[in-house]
Amino acid sequence: MQPARADLTSLENSGAECGRENARPGERALIEAVQRRDHEAFEQLVRLYDRSVLRLAMNILRSPEDARDAYQEAFLKVYCNIENFRFQCSFHTWLYRIATNVCLDHIRRRSVRREHGVDERGEKYVGSPLQTAADARPEGSPDRTLRQREMSARIRSAMDLLSAKERLVFELRHHEGMRLRAIGEALAMSEEAAKNCLFRATRKLRGALQDVRS
Repeated sequence: MQPARADLTSLENSGAECGRENARPGERALIEAVQRRDHEAFEQLVRLYDRSVLRLAMNILRSPEDARDAYQEAFLKVYCNIENFRFQCSFHTWLYRIATNVCLDHIRRRSVRREHGVDERGEKYVGSPLQTAADARPEGSPDRTLRQREMSARIRSAMDLLSAKERLVFELRHHEGMRLRAIGEALAMSEEAAKNCLFRATRKLRGALQDVRS
């Protein structure tokens, strides 16, 4: 399966479009070792980014099983194509391009399943920065817990109003804390396009949640 909207060759060789973020200490040597097919080095590289990639996948797909599948697929693509990485952009940006494209493919496959009447697994992941976790402590108020659960359900419904790209941009900005320029680079769009996408997503969410009181 190829990534959506951009093939792997363009992803790996698009250094002119990538930001030059500061690499983690020793990262270049680690990547070069992986390019020589050093399996131990690859495991170390995965450990550097596994949490952020899995968190990204869970916030986009909101299904633990789909997120795990996307996580594994993303790192498999990294391993199979890392010899084409030329350090013309940050590894972080390159990795996020692959991960977000894998997530987009999963979303498209979900849409196909729905169109053919296949039931979804029904799994839900409450991990978005917009979502409020219920207070599970014994002293937590039952009324407060109920309100938080209702709020989480409302926010999940509101997020469903977003297109796949809008959800990606929103999550990368508000959960991953990425700048619009870096988001544009990761999604192969201009900074202005990313800004407009974020504006549309925010407007939709505000409209859907305008009657919600804190």
